[in-house]
Amino acid sequence: MMESRFSAPMPAEYGPRTQHGRGWSPYTDNGGTTLALHGKDFCVVAADTRLSTGYSIHSREARKVLKLTDKCVIATAGMQADQLALHKLLQTRLQWYEHQHRKPMSTPAIAQMLATILYSKRFFPFYTFNVLGGVDDNGVGCVYSYDAVGSFERVKYSSSGTGNQLVQPLLDNQIGWKDQRATKTKPELNVEETVDFVRDIFTSAGERDIYTGDYVLIAVIDKDGVKEMKFDLKQD
Repeated sequence: MMESRFSAPMPAEYGPRTQHGRGWSPYTDNGGTTLALHGKDFCVVAADTRLSTGYSIHSREARKVLKLTDKCVIATAGMQADQLALHKLLQTRLQWYEHQHRKPMSTPAIAQMLATILYSKRFFPFYTFNVLGGVDDNGVGCVYSYDAVGSFERVKYSSSGTGNQLVQPLLDNQIGWKDQRATKTKPELNVEETVDFVRDIFTSAGERDIYTGDYVLIAVIDKDGVKEMKFDLKQD
C-alpha cells in the first residue's frame, strides 16, 4: 500500500514487528524429574531440585513439588515459568473453592480441575508435565498422570521429566511387577520402604541424566497430612 505524503510518521509502537527465526520457540525445557506412586493408604510424590538449560545450572534449589491441600501434592517438570504460573493458578482456584464451600477440595476433584485447566490452554499449552498424588476421601492412595494438554489417567505410579526414560522401567519392574516370570506374589511396600526406593531411583537417575540432581524432595501423604523430606543427590 502506498503511503500518503501528507500522512504523519508511524509511531514507534506501531512499527514493524520483530521477525523471529524459524527455529525460535516460546518454550524451553528446564529439566528435572518427577515421580509419584501410592500404596494402600498413602502416596509418595517426589522431584529433584535442579533448574537448568543446556549445560548451565541456574539453580540447585528450585522446587517442583507443591502441597495443594493436606491430602494432595503436585510435582511438575518442564518449563519453570509455566510451572510457576500453573501452580499459582491452582492455588487460587483452591482458595476460591474453600471460601465458597468451607472445605478443601478432594484429591479426585483437584485431578479433574487440573485436566480442565490444561485442556483450556490447549492452543498455547503450558509446557508442563505433571504428576498428582494424594489420598482420596476414603483414605486410599491415588496417583494421576497427565500430558501437556490435560489428558489424564489414574494409575498406580507415574513419572515425568528428563529422567522419565530411566525411572519408568524401574517402576514397571519393581512396582508394576512387569517381568517375564509372570510373578503372582506382589508384596506391597510400606512407607519407609517406598521412601528408600524413591531415593534409590533418583540417585540412579541423577548418575545418568545431567538435568536431574542436587536434591530430591519427597512428600509422603496419608490421612494425617503431608510430610516432606529432603535428601542429597549428586551436585556435578
